[in-house]
Amino acid sequence: MHELSLCNSIARAVIQNAQGRRVTSVRLRVGALRQVVPETLVYCWSIASRGPILDGSVLEVEHVPAEIECGDCGTRSELSRFNLSCPSCGNHEVKVVSGEEMLIESIEVADEAEPPEAPPDPRPSGPATTAAH
Repeated sequence: MHELSLCNSIARAVIQNAQGRRVTSVRLRVGALRQVVPETLVYCWSIASRGPILDGSVLEVEHVPAEIECGDCGTRSELSRFNLSCPSCGNHEVKVVSGEEMLIESIEVADEAEPPEAPPDPRPSGPATTAAH
């Protein structure tokens, strides 16, 4: 399961760029040719994101389909099966133009002005009374 080591690497990059601010979400673009299972990646994020900066953050994974471009006629098409030929002219001189990426698209951090949530006050909230001695 290489998704866990990927998440650990992503977590290190996110922490480095968060500059000490608490991260609420990370948006990731993952190409179809990366051989990554998005659901497993999200699960592994729950393990890799433990700690004060990433705790509670959400990993959003955008799946990028594999796309090829014909070197002869210029047709671009989605690669739905492993057939590296142009669907328009049959030429085998094609190049992969998308589907190999793994990119941290954005990192959302908590507003610095937003104070941390205070724990509830355990004292009763009625009028104050003073006991006589």
